[in-house]
Amino acid sequence: MHLDRIRNPGLRAKITSAEQAALLVQDGMTVGMSGFTRAGDCKSVPAALAARAEREPLSITLITGASLGHDTDKLLAQANALARRMPFQVDTTLRRKINQGEIAFIDQHLSETVEQLRAGHLGPINVAIIEAAAITETGAIVPTMSVGNSATFAQQADKIIVELNMSVPAAIEGLHDIYVPGDRPGREPIGLVSVDQRIGSACIEVDPSKIAAIVITHEPDSPSNALPPDGETNAIAGHINDFLRAEVDAGRLTNALLPLQAGIGTIANAVLHGFESSDFENLTMYSEVLQDSAIELLDQGKLAFASASSITVSKPVYEKILANIEHYRERIVLRPQEISNAPEIVRRLGIIAINTALEFDIYGNVNSTHVGGTHMMNGIGGSGDFARNAHLAIFVSKSMAKNGDISSVVPMVSHVDHTEHDVDVLVTECGLADLRGLAPRERARAIIRNCVHPSYRDALQDYFDRACERGGQTPHLLEEAFSWHQRFNQTDSMQPPAASARKAA
Repeated sequence: MHLDRIRNPGLRAKITSAEQAALLVQDGMTVGMSGFTRAGDCKSVPAALAARAEREPLSITLITGASLGHDTDKLLAQANALARRMPFQVDTTLRRKINQGEIAFIDQHLSETVEQLRAGHLGPINVAIIEAAAITETGAIVPTMSVGNSATFAQQADKIIVELNMSVPAAIEGLHDIYVPGDRPGREPIGLVSVDQRIGSACIEVDPSKIAAIVITHEPDSPSNALPPDGETNAIAGHINDFLRAEVDAGRLTNALLPLQAGIGTIANAVLHGFESSDFENLTMYSEVLQDSAIELLDQGKLAFASASSITVSKPVYEKILANIEHYRERIVLRPQEISNAPEIVRRLGIIAINTALEFDIYGNVNSTHVGGTHMMNGIGGSGDFARNAHLAIFVSKSMAKNGDISSVVPMVSHVDHTEHDVDVLVTECGLADLRGLAPRERARAIIRNCVHPSYRDALQDYFDRACERGGQTPHLLEEAFSWHQRFNQTDSMQPPAASARKAA
């Protein structure tokens, strides 16, 4: 049956085992691998690489679209197979090795990785390992549940390994829109002016002579690990719906809003679920990832069309999509991430961007990546691509973490990923701060009043009041700006001493 998926007869002789295909990767190479937030990742060859690295020296630079499923990053990290990794990850084992300095991690805006490859700043790609649902008569690769950076990896690589996944229906062909911008200078504008427009081809065109191995697999994508909505995330969603309803009432938006973007993870997924009970209609999405919430909105008829680079969903939703792929193929398009995240298009379409913050400060600076300012969590992902260019840049967070021992709103963020200049709205379960048109001191008052948990509000107000006594456009007490983080490091709580004592009692 798999021979029917390889429509170029000359490539059928390339079928081999994962172990044999893995021998094409040599120590010191740069490998481009498909996969974007656990979707469309390769299953067999990476595991074979990890097993080989356990037996012999093998250390590579690994570039993907985003995070991988099937514990691939864990297996490769444990086997010491990774010298460098970019541009995004979510694995705890890999994260630990990154923070210990054992693996060099390059945290990038997701729209920029292939731009740097084309410019010669990275790479070159020696081997591309790409999951496919089929190979066409011309040798073109039909992707599966993500596109990510696969198109550029395949086009730039010296050799290509294709993992042909038989668990993905052949009818997925036509879901994708593969467009790769031209070289600079002289590059033409990306001609995308509506979410449902297709400007490229249905598959990744490559020189078939570069396909050096084809490995047959049958394993589905790893399911999403996003948690269901809870009371706090429902409150965040309610604040955003109220805010957007006010924008409609003020005549700044229509009832269809503008195209929505939502980051990956539990809070962003839960916020989108909040649109199910709203009175907004005929919505569209132009995002990186479609999660369960987006599929539910499509099924309800609330969402008319969705564009992304990957589909990362729970097991029941994944099975529903594959069983009804012809239906969803008319309502979803998957693009390369340099197109899904292209600043040019984000600005043109007027995206409403909703992304998650680890912490933010009283002036609206956002930390998305570093715990305590030093330890990498996952990476910036695409949030910067969207926030800086969005019609509305919204960041969400629960007001506290670690059972109240950490405030997500602090005097000064311990690491800055998104400056106050790129942030329009901040939301916690406590409330929403609309920062548009506000000067720094006005922003601080709005954030403290609306977003800070009551158990931290007085302390943050006291910090701000004392900072204002010293003056400045952006008042701070530099000797205290990171005192909350220091207190957590010393006592395992940001709570002021009196509050910590009361909590212990």
